[in-house]
Amino acid sequence: MTASPLPRSVPRTLREATLLEAPQVMLNQFRGLSSNRSLTWLACVPVALFGLGLFNLSAKAAEMPELNAAFLANNLWLFIATILVIFMNAGFAMVEAGMCRQKNAVNILAKNLFVFALAVTAYWVIGYSLMYGNGDNGWFYFAGLFFDPAVTPEMITEASLVPTVDFLFQAAFAGTAATIVSGLVAERVKFGEFVVFALVLTAFIYPISGSWQWNGGWLSELGFIDFAGSSIVHSVGAWAGLVGAMLLGPRLGKFVDGRPQAIPGHNMAIATLGALILWIGWYGFNPGSELAMDQYVPYVAVTTTLAAAGGAIAATIVSTLTSGKPDLTMIINGILAGLVSITAGCGNMTLVGSWIAGAVGGIIVVFAVSALDASGIDDPVGAFSVHGVCGVWGTLVIGLWGVDGMDPGAAGLGLFNGGGISQLGIQAVGCAAYAIWTIITCWIVWKIIGALFGGIRVTESEEIEGLDIGEHGMEAYPDFASAK
Repeated sequence: MTASPLPRSVPRTLREATLLEAPQVMLNQFRGLSSNRSLTWLACVPVALFGLGLFNLSAKAAEMPELNAAFLANNLWLFIATILVIFMNAGFAMVEAGMCRQKNAVNILAKNLFVFALAVTAYWVIGYSLMYGNGDNGWFYFAGLFFDPAVTPEMITEASLVPTVDFLFQAAFAGTAATIVSGLVAERVKFGEFVVFALVLTAFIYPISGSWQWNGGWLSELGFIDFAGSSIVHSVGAWAGLVGAMLLGPRLGKFVDGRPQAIPGHNMAIATLGALILWIGWYGFNPGSELAMDQYVPYVAVTTTLAAAGGAIAATIVSTLTSGKPDLTMIINGILAGLVSITAGCGNMTLVGSWIAGAVGGIIVVFAVSALDASGIDDPVGAFSVHGVCGVWGTLVIGLWGVDGMDPGAAGLGLFNGGGISQLGIQAVGCAAYAIWTIITCWIVWKIIGALFGGIRVTESEEIEGLDIGEHGMEAYPDFASAK
């Protein structure tokens, strides 16, 4: 229905105008502008708003000191490192999916993708505050929910990290701890129950224990060293997953008459690519933990690289000697074992010491996989052997041949290079603390989740059919016959 046109004798005032004509009438009355000029005036509005914004920005900038090169370099580097660590989620997803059966690929990918969203949210709401909040008892910190993102003049003049980039970097670490759990419980855990556990882990369990070292807590005061998280991130995630794997029990067909059976992964190309992505991502994990762009960042990058190389070489040699042929899965796990083995000491190890630490880690991981199978625990991708066993090794090795810093000629800290046994004892205390805390708290959480939701394991029929169908109603490769 159209409105009747107004007679020409009726003044075209805003009061008398129709609803559709009101905007035009208002413009025409403003300073007597014609309809054509009103369009010109409207075109000037964005320019005026832009000028007002520049004025406000200039006024705000006048209150802040001039940005200096160190401030920009430090924050830019940590932001880049954060992106690398976040990209590690792709690597974890690909390694885990490739080493498991195709009927569970969607479930594995969904867990790895969704858990990071959960981790960031939980860490934003409370985890970051528990890890880097206020307190003086050395055990528990808290600064209220969420965090203050404000940038102060002191942060700029002192070339400090802004709160937002620091939070994002730390949240990426929290996500890594939760992702490690996924590998240990793969192919038989319920999706919903897993994500609830990941939420609790990243909101409470991981942040509280992390504060003991990285927020000046009791382990830091004791002299414990964990530069980038062999224990704080990797062993915590591994212990949490181990408890879940033990409560779940092994996958159907993993053990026959008490003997472990190999369950090959469905796509080793994806697993290999995932390992390379993780190796690249580790350059954010370890060098980024310097929390500044300085002369030590490339040094940490080199120690990280040498340890990964040593782990790959040693694992390949040992697996060839023990099985007769080089095992690609062991090459992958050897690389990851070397990376985990240097994560705690990447800032406290010589170059030679780094390579040896990684090589020992590569040897350990081969035998750890076999030992876990012999114990009746099903770890589909070797996550505990890589992140748990080598996480402990990487923490302890600082007490064997670690050095006090990255400068040439730094004093030895370890038992084998003049430092005595004290640092080794401190490192052992830290390893035990993280193991005990994580095992107890995660056992409680897994048990509560199981009681509330009717168990944490899928049904036998769902496991046989595959979690992709049972949990998600889709397949990763719908055009191919599913390999049961």
